[in-house]
Amino acid sequence: MVEDKLRDHFDYSLGKVEVVIYSVLALLLSVTVLAAIASAGKLLWDALRHWAIATQTLPVLNELLVVLMLVEILHTVRISIRSHVLVTEPFLVVGLIASIRRMLVISLEMATLTKEASWSNQGESIFRSSMLELGLLGLLVFVLVFSITLVRRYPPPKDFRDV
Repeated sequence: MVEDKLRDHFDYSLGKVEVVIYSVLALLLSVTVLAAIASAGKLLWDALRHWAIATQTLPVLNELLVVLMLVEILHTVRISIRSHVLVTEPFLVVGLIASIRRMLVISLEMATLTKEASWSNQGESIFRSSMLELGLLGLLVFVLVFSITLVRRYPPPKDFRDV
């Protein structure tokens, strides 16, 4: 009987510590998100002010997609605080956003590389590597979308979620 009481008290205390850690993490993520939004806003403002929006598209898009990933992670932390269960789907969504972000960055970088009139051996090598990376990222996007579909179609059993 005493052991059960001690075990319950210990479980309760660890639960409170877990909530505090998740809350601190959520606060730090929120500050990071706000800083990233401010950074993207400054980049966009500077580009608009200097009429250089075409050259600043990549950095602004990169910052905004990082913000999107951070918000999705913050959402995952919020779910974890509320339900005390680690949910898989938000992590898959973050991976999907990160993969698409990288694909967009590579595409924009390759667009600027191919605009140059002369191709060196280094440019050709970079182009090949980038195309290989794009192919692998495309495959990863397919796998992540398929995984998200499976997770939504076949949620874990109720007893598994209560553990």
